[in-house]
Amino acid sequence: MKKIILVTLLVFCFSCNTKEEKTNIDTTEVSSSKVTEVKNDLERVEPPYWWTGFKNTKLQLLVNHPSISKATPNIANANIKLEKVEKGESPNYLFIDLDIANANAGQFNIEFKLENGETLTQTYELKKRAKAANDYVGFDSSDVLYLITPDRFANGNANNDIPIKKTGTDEVGKKVSFLKEATINRKDDYARHGGDITGITQHLDYIDEMGFTAIWSCPLLTNDMPRSSYHGYAITDYYEVDPRFGTFDEYKELADKARERGMKLIMDQVANHCGLGHWWMKDLPFSDWVNYQKDFENNEKVNFSNHRRTSNQDLYASKSDKEGMTKGWFVRAMPDLNQRNPYMANYIIQNSIWWIESLGLSGIRQDTYPYPDKEFMSNWAGAIMTEYPNFSIVGEEWSYNPLLIGYWQTGANNKDGYESNLKSSMDFAMQRNTVQALNEEEAWDRGLVKIYEGLANDFQYANPKDIMIFPDNHDMSRIFTQLNGDVANTKMALSYQLMLPRIPQLYYGTEILMNDFAKPGDHGLIRTDFPGGWEGDSVNAFTGEGLTSEQKDMQAYLKKLLNFRKTSKAIHEGKTVHFAPFLGTYFLFRTLGDETIVHIINKNEKPISIDLKRYAEMNLTGKTLTNVITGEKFTWNDEIEFKEKGSIILTTK
Repeated sequence: MKKIILVTLLVFCFSCNTKEEKTNIDTTEVSSSKVTEVKNDLERVEPPYWWTGFKNTKLQLLVNHPSISKATPNIANANIKLEKVEKGESPNYLFIDLDIANANAGQFNIEFKLENGETLTQTYELKKRAKAANDYVGFDSSDVLYLITPDRFANGNANNDIPIKKTGTDEVGKKVSFLKEATINRKDDYARHGGDITGITQHLDYIDEMGFTAIWSCPLLTNDMPRSSYHGYAITDYYEVDPRFGTFDEYKELADKARERGMKLIMDQVANHCGLGHWWMKDLPFSDWVNYQKDFENNEKVNFSNHRRTSNQDLYASKSDKEGMTKGWFVRAMPDLNQRNPYMANYIIQNSIWWIESLGLSGIRQDTYPYPDKEFMSNWAGAIMTEYPNFSIVGEEWSYNPLLIGYWQTGANNKDGYESNLKSSMDFAMQRNTVQALNEEEAWDRGLVKIYEGLANDFQYANPKDIMIFPDNHDMSRIFTQLNGDVANTKMALSYQLMLPRIPQLYYGTEILMNDFAKPGDHGLIRTDFPGGWEGDSVNAFTGEGLTSEQKDMQAYLKKLLNFRKTSKAIHEGKTVHFAPFLGTYFLFRTLGDETIVHIINKNEKPISIDLKRYAEMNLTGKTLTNVITGEKFTWNDEIEFKEKGSIILTTK
């Protein structure tokens, strides 16, 4: 791996004064000059380019190049103010703070004068923003997200399965890869299978027609790790698309083509940790760039996180518990980033904004949200929302406690005064309640009462409809497995969550009853290949070829339900009323104006009639409603009959 020189341009509000030694800055006044020849003498400058027109006019460049700290940088452009230069503790880093408030879009040169009189030149570009900040509109309760593990969805370009060096061969004529994991083995659940960005783009028709309005893909950035690199969460280059997934241009094409359909693209980001194979791990810029760095550099055992996420809120938590949570490494292969270092903090914030602006994103899903420094996470989300006021961010808080889930949402009335600036957190509590409600036998404190009382916890959330609900995801057993292979229960779980005042997310393959019965909970199996995504697949879920009757029925069921949900304002924004479970049934209503949606769960295996007078306050007596799935008409009078267990969705429209 080549050495890298990072130039960091400060764009955000963190003060970078932890190190006292600074390089000299050439303060000679110079007039603006146009670039006549593009030069890239340095090994690495990040961000690779930036934009004019942000509210925050500061930019910090990370520069990485051999012995660059001995150089004196100069910018011959009167409209760009070079405010400060900071040497890294490694001689191979400089961090350059710029103010670009008066800068015009275009290229300019940064000259680095070396002690020997030589000058290195780096051409840097400030772009004009493609659209107004308010036009970056995030996901909300009108959307349904389709979560994809890209390596397992579809292989649209087999040529990128094993990226090879430019030479293509080694000294004995054998093709070689420049990445550590360079094989494809679809029989190994933890190997790479070849799915890529093009595979997603090629199947936008399918995703759109199914009724999904947004796509969340697991990380697509380079993971140069020797094993299990397919999942994407051990990033080794924050500014590079993994070549096994495709190119930056292909990522941009996916975003653009999704946008043309009115669909949104959400990027999965990781601020807590990087991969052990990250390029900077061989030459860290400061002694506190990652947590427990000294132990790592001395090849000693590093401390791992205690995973005690409640220490973020616990009034009585010990200092050691708090530090054990936030400073410990997630796992050995994932060094824990130190966001208390102001240069690291700026690096992460600028990287997020760079991807939003470069791709035109509609949202970010932030991994392991409670693990990084929580004050940094507030600043990170705040910096993004300041620049993109209509944007959306969802954070992963894997907790079954609504108090913890609600703590992380913006507007929460937290006793410690913490403001997260985070629009959405994830409703793991309601996910578990849904499974328990359908798996358990009915009793006073079991069964459907779990979702009835679970939804009652919405009083804790500042904005319940901005919380993200899901039946499963890439880290837990498939919902069909969790519900013991019961199709009717699976339909009830999905239809119920899609009716809630929430932002729903479904994992790819849920629509065809994908499962992990062979090894429940096994991540490699959970992330099974989507059938039809590879040439020669005997089953093709995109076309329906080879699917079982149950799979086709579930696919058609979800397609009808999702497309109905797209246009239902009552589901998106309506008032929610539900009634305590009664005789194995549970009624929930969503109402807005003249539209009322009725969602009924019936767990009774035998026929049963329910007296509708119990629901008189909903003022539906005498009205004709339509079954969303079957199209049948039903007049709301004295009672409703259920012939078999399942869910019924009725609408007054």
